[in-house]
Amino acid sequence: MTNRLKQVNELIKEELGKIILQEVEFPKENLVTISRTDTAPNLSESRVYVSVIGKDQDQVLSLLKRKIYDIQHILNRRLNMRPIPKIVFRMEKETERAAKVEELIEKIKKK
Repeated sequence: MTNRLKQVNELIKEELGKIILQEVEFPKENLVTISRTDTAPNLSESRVYVSVIGKDQDQVLSLLKRKIYDIQHILNRRLNMRPIPKIVFRMEKETERAAKVEELIEKIKKK
């Protein structure tokens, strides 16, 4: 991954974090964070991985997908670059995997 691509990923992650915090109302008792972004080398698309702590993970993801047009529009105005990647939200699975691994390690320690 090039240095420019790393900078673009970090910039998108930072700006989307601000936008989501200000513009999107999530169901109560949910903590939503952007864990990482993965932008295509040609800057056509950026997959944004969202981590949700709470019960309504599917509801949070569907809410983000419904508001994607507004979020993309705000991001387009804020970024000083061309082209601006199309945002695609995905659920982060690594957090769940890490929690399962920790749980298994604790079970082994107890035995």
